[in-house]
This record gives sequence, structure tokens and C-alpha cells, in this order.
Amino acid sequence: MTTPHRALRLGTRRSALAMAQSGMIADQVRALTGRPVDLVEITTYGDVSREALATIGGTGVFVSALRDALLAGEIDFAVHSLKDLPTAQPAELALAAVPVRADARDALVARGGLTFEQLVVENGVTRIGTGSPRRMAQLNAWARSLGCELDTVAIRGNVDTRIGYVSGGELDAVVLASAGLHRLGREAEITDFLPPDTVLPAPGQGALAVECAASNAELAAQLAELDDPFTRVAVTAERSLLAALEAGCSAPVGALADLRSDERDVTEMRLRGVVGTTDGATLVQLSTTGPVPASPAEAVAHAARVGAELAGEMLAKGAAGLMGERAL
Repeated sequence: MTTPHRALRLGTRRSALAMAQSGMIADQVRALTGRPVDLVEITTYGDVSREALATIGGTGVFVSALRDALLAGEIDFAVHSLKDLPTAQPAELALAAVPVRADARDALVARGGLTFEQLVVENGVTRIGTGSPRRMAQLNAWARSLGCELDTVAIRGNVDTRIGYVSGGELDAVVLASAGLHRLGREAEITDFLPPDTVLPAPGQGALAVECAASNAELAAQLAELDDPFTRVAVTAERSLLAALEAGCSAPVGALADLRSDERDVTEMRLRGVVGTTDGATLVQLSTTGPVPASPAEAVAHAARVGAELAGEMLAKGAAGLMGERAL
């Protein structure tokens, strides 16, 4: 158990984006608990390796070191980008809160302030940087639909590094998560928001995960005050789809749950999923819409079932053969 007067230790990755996200949560936890919160910077394998995520496994490479620190008692809680979190939750750790989600869309940062369609129509072959097979698959399919061709270039690095490829003239554009650019105060550099009807985001994109030891029931209960039930339902559906596809977070899988609600409760959910080959030649895209139970607990359980069912339909349509990475 944590003592009332000791500062809470929040584990975070060292990147500027991770520090910004963790700083936001630290402020909320200070206000919630009345206790000081110290950021503890931890380097993960995903931060050190320069290899492509699919090469090093993708799943968990940004979170395992933080989880090890939690289990060792070196930190009290951790903040992750939810899209980096493996779908299997360890029994020793509690996903205490999923706060209100930011913009889930992908965003384009292109030379000359161009939109995606302006860029690809203007060029013979457009060079777009992204480290995500999911983005590659959908961007290539979009370009094909316009009768154009893309050269998708696999890149790694922080936001500065990626945008630098554009400002330095090496690439025509890069694609990044809109939420991350907003959290860094760099939304003015976005030249186009990629519509989910064309490019579905990663499951859980735009959402954060606040995790602590399951044995620390008092802290888990306090952190749960940050949980947003609508976001929890949406990301549960998306991550359930990912889990049922037996795919890791670097597989070419996109998913987005849209919720409709009255003044108090979620009433309906539309879940969309996509799996594709990175060249965009083949995509399996399906969606489902239906009512959601009013009870928060029942809504989450329902969302998990819907995600698994849609994944089953996608597998029946051939999705398994399109994924480069399968979780064991």
C-alpha cells in the first residue's frame, strides 16, 4: 500500500510525447488525490531499437519495461498509449483507467500544406513515411482508388525526426496520430486529417491507459475516477477485435468504434474493422452496428463480444492471410 504522504511515482517513457501525456495525467492525479506525483523516466526496448516494429515483434515493446517496474515496486502507476498495450491483461496489473479519448484519426503532415488527394494527384509517385503496416495498407489502397501510386517509406523516430523528413525534402509527407500532435501543441503542422471512412486508426488510438498493481486496491480505486465509460466501451470493442484476430499492435489492423448516446448512456455502437496487405491490393473491411446495454459493466462485456464476432467474420473473409504478424 502507498503511504498518504509519500509522492506517487508515475512511470513514463522518455519521449516528448510520452512525457506530455504523463504530465497531463500527473496533474489530474494530483488534483484527485491531493498528493504530489513524480515522473520516473524509463527507457523501453522500443525506444532503444531502431528496427521496424514488425521486425522486433511490435507487441509490448513500449510497455514491458514499465510493467516490470510496476511489478518490482519501483513505480506506483504507469501511463501508456493504449494502442501500444498488448490485448492480454496480466492478472497482477490493473488497467485502472482509460481517460477521455482524444482525436482518434491519423493526420498528414505534407509539404506545401497539401491534402493527401492533392499530394498524390500532383505527383507521379508520392513518397510518404510511416512505420505502420496498417497505414501503408490503407494509404496504398486510397492512392490506387485515385489512379495514383505511393512509395510508402518505413520510418521510425520521434515526432521531430519524422516531420524533419518532410521539411528536409526527403519525403513528400508523413502520417502521424492526430492525438499525439495535439498533445505536443503541434496541430498547426497538420495539413490533412485522414477520414476514418478511408483510413481506420489503430485499435485504441488516441486513448491513454493508466495501469497500477492489482494488489494496490486503494490506488486503483482512486485512479478509476479518471476512467471515461464511453471511451472504455469503444476501446474494448476495438481491442477485442484485435485480440480475436490474434494480431499484435504492429499488424495491419485498423478498428474504430463510434458511440451514440443520449444525455446519460451509450445507446448504439458502430464498430468498423480493416485488415489489408501493405501494398493496398487486398483489404478486408467489415462493420457492424447495434444497441448497447445501459449498464456500464454490461456495455463493456457487450463491446468485447461484438469485437470478437466482427473479427470472426473478417477471418471468414480471409483476413488471416493478410496479416504479417500473428501473436502466438
